[in-house]
Amino acid sequence: MAKVILQPIGDDREKFLDQSLFAENQSQMEALEREIEQKRKSIRQGWGQKYIDRVHKKGKLTAYERIEELKDPPTPFLPIGTFVNWAKTFGEDRRTSPAAGVITGFAQVAGRYVVVIANDNTVASGSWWPQTPEKIQRAQEVALRLRLPVVYLVDCSGLYLPEQSQTFAGKRGAGHIFKMNSLLSHHQVPQIAGVFGDCIAGGGYMPIISDKVFMTEQAYMVIAGAALIRGGKSQNITSLSIGGPDVHVHLSRCADERAPTDREVLQLIRKEIETLPSSATTYYRFGADPMPPRYSPEELRGIFPTDYRMPYDIYQVLARLVDASLFWEILPHTGQEMVVGIARIAGLYAGIIANNLLPTPHPLKPELKRPGGILYKEGIAKISLFSRACNDDGIPILWLQDISGFDIGTEAEKNGLLGYGSNLIYTNSTNQTPMIAVLLRKASGAGYYAMCGAPYDPILQISTPLTRLAVMEGRTLAIGTYHTKLDDNFNIQASSEEEYRQIQEGMRQVEARIEQDMDPVASASRMDTDEVVLMGELRMYLEALVKMCYQSIGYRRVKNPRIWSLHDIWALEL
Repeated sequence: MAKVILQPIGDDREKFLDQSLFAENQSQMEALEREIEQKRKSIRQGWGQKYIDRVHKKGKLTAYERIEELKDPPTPFLPIGTFVNWAKTFGEDRRTSPAAGVITGFAQVAGRYVVVIANDNTVASGSWWPQTPEKIQRAQEVALRLRLPVVYLVDCSGLYLPEQSQTFAGKRGAGHIFKMNSLLSHHQVPQIAGVFGDCIAGGGYMPIISDKVFMTEQAYMVIAGAALIRGGKSQNITSLSIGGPDVHVHLSRCADERAPTDREVLQLIRKEIETLPSSATTYYRFGADPMPPRYSPEELRGIFPTDYRMPYDIYQVLARLVDASLFWEILPHTGQEMVVGIARIAGLYAGIIANNLLPTPHPLKPELKRPGGILYKEGIAKISLFSRACNDDGIPILWLQDISGFDIGTEAEKNGLLGYGSNLIYTNSTNQTPMIAVLLRKASGAGYYAMCGAPYDPILQISTPLTRLAVMEGRTLAIGTYHTKLDDNFNIQASSEEEYRQIQEGMRQVEARIEQDMDPVASASRMDTDEVVLMGELRMYLEALVKMCYQSIGYRRVKNPRIWSLHDIWALEL
């Protein structure tokens, strides 16, 4: 019988990192995290206390309060898409749309993970802004791929009309939300909707395909509100009389039940979730229990140098992320710039592919060291093989990126890196097993693609406060932009002092712009990454995501560990 034997990794922090350096790293990290926490707090306030008070005056809960009431206490709500539209304004009055006016993320309800999509009723009555449809569809996509139930908390007055050109007509415009509703239903993914307020046009369509629809007494769903109906005032009609629970629960049957208040509707939703099959995570633990890492995940704040040019030991990072700090490393003696292997997270098996930042021996010239964080032939072949084996065995893969890119130069071309890289890209493009990308620090060039970056459709891509996502660093790009004005040592060549200053200033501006674009919050604002996660939260997110990969059954292959393909690799390696 083949067994999975996990080995201890990691050390007490004092053994590998000086206290003063640890404290310096931690201080710098905490400063970055405070900035992110402040931005989160601002987003959570929506359009401010005035609008929160307005919601409460109507006897309603805010979207965040609804989520708190819905989820199992004391489990956390894990948001995704928090920073969408951060620092963007719209229209002549420069209105903001915190989190694009919709809250999406994961909550545990009755012991099961669900995807929550909740209109923020403190931001333009839950309207859809530019990127709101894409954000909703992204959450629906995650639910579809993991077969997670979806809970819609609908309180939406339709498109924010001054910006309708950016939300209505495109391939991923608002109408695609309803296609995703349909695809979820087609694949038998449960959808449950609570309708809490004025749901007009698209906001009215959004809940209809759900399996169950519950309405409060204040809620209505209409294709067009009373204000748009000719003669509405003279007929003395209201949107509530047109499409309230009297109509949709008892006449049209577009809704199933009504309840007086938000809290009672949320209790109805919880009861529906309780009727669904329970999570399969205990079954897929194969007798193991979840265990915390032997070393505290909180120490990650001080292990990572904030200077991206400085290396760190990836094994010490893994030791603070995986259960009991135990790891089965596959092919440890080849392609050492990459680390691959199996660990348990929340008691469940996960494959891990991570960049090694430390210098490693050249395979043909052991006296030479090659820089880490780069993909060479051996490492590419290793992670391609491991990725295919995990896919065959049904093991979710966590990609931990800190990569500068592919090796370049004469040796790289002679070694056929283009071909090896294409093989890896093909593998990741066709894998069916869930894959999750974590951008620990650098995510540069084609290496970002090769390690399952967002263009290769990971279930989720999360960043940290240190993430730098770009083709290349700002200084490198500035040199490339002005290379005709530089000598072989990258010194400016100019015919006059004025020209010298112009080139110098131009290079400075290019570098500054790229540095700004690489900011993880700016990246999340553009939806280039799904969420910015603090270092101390990383283990919590990974636990939840791995559990979600195993919650539902019957939609993908999950092999018993006795018959994994990985055992064949291990046997041949020995």
